[in-house]
Amino acid sequence: MSSQPGAVSPFRQPKAVWAVAFACVISFMGIGLVDPILPALASGLKASPSQVTLLFTSYLVVTAVAMLFTGFVSSRIGAKRTLVAGLAIIVVFSALAGASGSIGGIVGFRAGWGLGNALFIATSLAVIVGSASGGFAGAIILYETALGIGIAIGPLLGGELGGISWRGPFFGVAVLMAIALVATVVLVSPTPKPQRKQSIVEPLKALRHRGLLTMGLTALLYNWGFFTVLGYAPFPMHLGTHQLGYVFTGWGVLVAFFAVFGAPWLQAKLGIAKALYLNLALFALDILAIAVFTDHKTGLIVAVIVSGAFIGINNTITTQAVMTVSPVERPTASAAYGFVRFIGGGLAPFAAGKLAEHFNVHVPFYLGAAAVAVAIGVLATGHSLLAAAEHNQRADLASHAGDEERLVEQAEAEDVGSSS
Repeated sequence: MSSQPGAVSPFRQPKAVWAVAFACVISFMGIGLVDPILPALASGLKASPSQVTLLFTSYLVVTAVAMLFTGFVSSRIGAKRTLVAGLAIIVVFSALAGASGSIGGIVGFRAGWGLGNALFIATSLAVIVGSASGGFAGAIILYETALGIGIAIGPLLGGELGGISWRGPFFGVAVLMAIALVATVVLVSPTPKPQRKQSIVEPLKALRHRGLLTMGLTALLYNWGFFTVLGYAPFPMHLGTHQLGYVFTGWGVLVAFFAVFGAPWLQAKLGIAKALYLNLALFALDILAIAVFTDHKTGLIVAVIVSGAFIGINNTITTQAVMTVSPVERPTASAAYGFVRFIGGGLAPFAAGKLAEHFNVHVPFYLGAAAVAVAIGVLATGHSLLAAAEHNQRADLASHAGDEERLVEQAEAEDVGSSS
């Protein structure tokens, strides 16, 4: 059992952090916005489920590869310009996807969308971590809050827009990201270019560090399970667009709640390693339940919604651990980790569709559960490194708590001096 020092609130942040967090909410809405329309896309465009799941594959595989270039770009043009470029790319390609008339066109435009997504996600996390008060742990919680809120709202809005037309969610993303683009341009102050320009190969070199590689491979396997659920579970539910929106809104609410409240509590009780072992084991069992109850609508829906709790906990604890498990700079660590984990997320939905076509709808989820179970074994190989990461996090929290206390004391002294 580990103890956490008192941390300052993650919600007391500078204006720039809130602006980027708002853009993150809008960005992450795009993840769940298209989920309720997957069956409608298959029906409307006469495509198979495996063809439709390529929307996730092209998006996430391009995101993964582009992660290697985010540091190279941002270190040359600055963080704000990189954020703006990423958002602008998403606006253009999401609108083009909505205007497309074929599944191949949508898949291609989703790939361009993935490029913008990589530029935005990697840079936004670096900006929030670098600018937030209260240390990086509080910044990660804020980032995961934005992720959770976006994921929770996205399916609800996607279901409503998708009920009008399958094109609605794509145009909805374009409008929302345009709002986020304006907010970023107006509210985020210009950021100076980093003194040192990052090379393209730095994220790959960072993977030589055992801790970062271990976390990346664990996340690849975990994301295989995660995106099997997110990308393929809508098909065997046999629900309408609105109903799918409600199901994945419930899922997203649990992602948000457990990312913000469940993860810090569980980590404080068990420590990083034990919390992740337990959470991954429960997530594997939940996906196993999805595999067993794939033909039972109520059981399938309940198990999918419950999976949001495990996803929320894992996202927060793992992201924090990645930032402290290796000695490389945090933006480089984030890019390297993102590259490895999104590969798993990108391949899983397409593989799920193919497995279901060749075998049955249960097999993809059995494989997803097995992948998450294997992730526990991979993570255990870096147990001592997780302990070191936890020590670094406690030191960071203690340092920022001390800084906050000194600022309060200084303000009180100034008040006393001015009143005497």
